Amino acid sequence: MERLGRTMATISHSRSAFIHGQWTSADSASLYGVSDWGKGYVGVNPDGHVTVMPTKDPAKNIDLFEVVQGLKERGIHTPVLLRFNDILNHRLREIRKAFDDAMTDQQYTGGYSCVYPIKVNQQRHVCEQIASLAVELNFGLEAGSKPELLAVLGLSAVAGGPGVNGMPIICNGFKDDEFIETVILATKLGRNIIPVVEKFSELELIVKHAKAYGVRPKIGLRVKLSSRGAGRWEGSAGVRSKFGLFVSEVLKAVEYLKKHEMLDCLNLLHCHVGSQLYDIRVLKNAINELAHIYIELHRMGAGLTMLDIGGGMGVDYDGSQSAWSSSINYSVAEYASDVVYRIKSVVEQAGVPHPMILSESGRAMVAYSSVLIMDVLGTSRFDNNPDLEGVDATIKAETAGGGEVPQPVLDLVDAYKNLTDRNLLEAYHDATQARDEAMSLFSLGYMSLPMRGVAERLFWAIGHKLLEKAAKKGDLPDELEQLPDLLSDIYFCNFSLFQSMPDSWAIDQLFPILPIHRLNEQPTRMGILGDITCDSDGKVDHFVDKRVDKKTLELHEVRELPGEAIGVEPYYLGVFLLGAYQEILGDLHNLLGDTHAVHISLDDRGEWEIEEVIEGDTVEEVLRYVQYDVEDLKRAMRLDIEAACRQQRLTLAEGKSLLKYYDDGLEGYTYLEG
Repeated sequence: MERLGRTMATISHSRSAFIHGQWTSADSASLYGVSDWGKGYVGVNPDGHVTVMPTKDPAKNIDLFEVVQGLKERGIHTPVLLRFNDILNHRLREIRKAFDDAMTDQQYTGGYSCVYPIKVNQQRHVCEQIASLAVELNFGLEAGSKPELLAVLGLSAVAGGPGVNGMPIICNGFKDDEFIETVILATKLGRNIIPVVEKFSELELIVKHAKAYGVRPKIGLRVKLSSRGAGRWEGSAGVRSKFGLFVSEVLKAVEYLKKHEMLDCLNLLHCHVGSQLYDIRVLKNAINELAHIYIELHRMGAGLTMLDIGGGMGVDYDGSQSAWSSSINYSVAEYASDVVYRIKSVVEQAGVPHPMILSESGRAMVAYSSVLIMDVLGTSRFDNNPDLEGVDATIKAETAGGGEVPQPVLDLVDAYKNLTDRNLLEAYHDATQARDEAMSLFSLGYMSLPMRGVAERLFWAIGHKLLEKAAKKGDLPDELEQLPDLLSDIYFCNFSLFQSMPDSWAIDQLFPILPIHRLNEQPTRMGILGDITCDSDGKVDHFVDKRVDKKTLELHEVRELPGEAIGVEPYYLGVFLLGAYQEILGDLHNLLGDTHAVHISLDDRGEWEIEEVIEGDTVEEVLRYVQYDVEDLKRAMRLDIEAACRQQRLTLAEGKSLLKYYDDGLEGYTYLEG
């Protein structure tokens, strides 16, 4: 009912504003909740265009529609992923400042470092920027596999210089002998690298290689807490979590290190409560437990100086600021303050020095920095005008041939003509019954296909008329609450859900979506989004709306091109907060590859500029990825065209055109280019 009430209120507000010419960009910003989830990084200007404010300064903004037009003039077509390096810079500094302020306020002396797990977004340009900033901000990097370890070792060398780099490098995940040996050698090289023990055999390998190379490494232990996580990844914590040691195994590790005179090397204690923690109370409980384990190990003689609270700092995708799966009920400042306070309270009470705090807040670091822009190719909609003259003509044609007009069709005509504000439910019941009877008659062979078409058009028209009258009254009966979703349009968009926003498909993650222009116009349609894959799952039918299960999105009428031109006028949608996980998790469903990625920043004059263009995958590249020999494909196509020309099925000019199209297609973008 909450969703229903909000839907009707929106429809009523939109209609009133439209009639009186009052719709403004501010109305659109409110409708799409831009200020709630945008957190100062996204806005709407008076021209009705979405703007990005990389430093949260409204005076320094980037007009996304202007950017798309500029890219188009440069031959870079949508879909395109825009990365804003200035947002990434600002976001990292915001996290740094939140912890600095918290430590100053609470007189915490242990220090803080935010460690970026590169699995969140492993794109080189993103990781290089973070590595460069990490030197200044005393941040670090995290690797969870052998490929990531090798990447991080190279990144840290570029960022800090070989042999003098104090950037913390955390190594999580399962590790084999080669992995551990590489870590020990990197320690000898001068890296500040800390392998975190996930299972006891890893500790044995660390000790083995440390002795072989004469190294006193820094060692971390990941402990399984009794505290549970929250949200989709709550299984990351608790005694049934995939990674980490039970407390009994932690004690065994202490004895093992003591036996080998390496207990002073145990420098870090680690836990992970889960990604996208929406409830700050869960984090508080976990940190409290972790801190108590820390002081007990410290008393046993461990050389602990660092406490790694893992990931979990979430992103408010729906803007509700609530304990909801697509939201968080805390700010960055509150997160930092609570972490510092909890750890300080426990260790001071025990008389233990303040440890260095580490967090692995990858999602919070990068999510805001990327936006996908896609174009709408066309729409599919249900008729809201039954064209009564056309209905009459079909009925006359049916009777002229000696047939009879089925009673359900006559009932639908009657229901449409006699629908009033006073009989909404009665008309709906009559229309539903008549529609069902019509479908049954058709299935039994007693209704013609034209009559079935008439019945369908009348039923959808009745539905639209019901909604219009209900909107005027400001109330929709309970039985009709599914009607707005049922009658919504499908907007076909030039993108692949599986490539660009796979979490929307895989785990029902919500991402803010809205048009990037025409926002000073009233959106008159309700729709869902379909991508260009041939998969029925390739659609977005759940949208951001503050804890409400919103199944349609307010959109504008897509206008047909004038004259005899085929197609629609450009209409662009933006998908926001895509910087975390989406790029690296994307797949090649239907062989739709990576989109273009363009790095946009503000220059000294406050104008936007292109820093980097990473062209999207070509057809040839994705075909090679799935083991096609492109030269063999070209050769086979050429021979087939030659044979067709000899047999005069194609002219030479036609054959030449087809071969050129084939070759150009292989070198072209995997997405539609109009």
